[in-house]
Amino acid sequence: MRNKSVVTEAQEIQLAAELIRLGARLQLLEAETNVSRERLLKLYKEVKGVSPPKGMLPFSTDWFLTWQPNVHASLFMSFHRFMLDNTGLRGLQAVIKAYRLYLEHIELHGLECVLSLTRAWTLVRFFDAGMLKLASCRECGGHYVADAYDLTADYVCGLCHVPARAGKTRRSAEAAAAL
Repeated sequence: MRNKSVVTEAQEIQLAAELIRLGARLQLLEAETNVSRERLLKLYKEVKGVSPPKGMLPFSTDWFLTWQPNVHASLFMSFHRFMLDNTGLRGLQAVIKAYRLYLEHIELHGLECVLSLTRAWTLVRFFDAGMLKLASCRECGGHYVADAYDLTADYVCGLCHVPARAGKTRRSAEAAAAL
């Protein structure tokens, strides 16, 4: 995603630390920096105070197409598209700035953060690979993440046509019980 040859080691470490603070997984750090795995492990422990989580990165587009993640992924992609269209930012820097806008928006409106930095980065990679696209909702005109091979001429978003079980999570049930 970025030109790694013109960045100093100190800048790479600084970038890695910023990504860790934003919640990046080790695989993202390895893909986007020239810092060794051993150094990234030490840096992660230094910044977060714990070892990095283990496990694979998301490898399927399915998660982004479910109701709540789709709303958050679509919001992030609108910020990302804004960055690409209105700034000189590209690649990882556009992802970081769009993700910061996403976090500010979530905090401002008191919403739960659904999209991690690693998922946002993966989402952009899925778009770049032509696996996902933005579809325009025929009801509200908003742009939402959709499968690249779905027919979207009559697309209706998850906000205009809320699924019956939307918002029926354990957390919302606990909040309602507390009231």
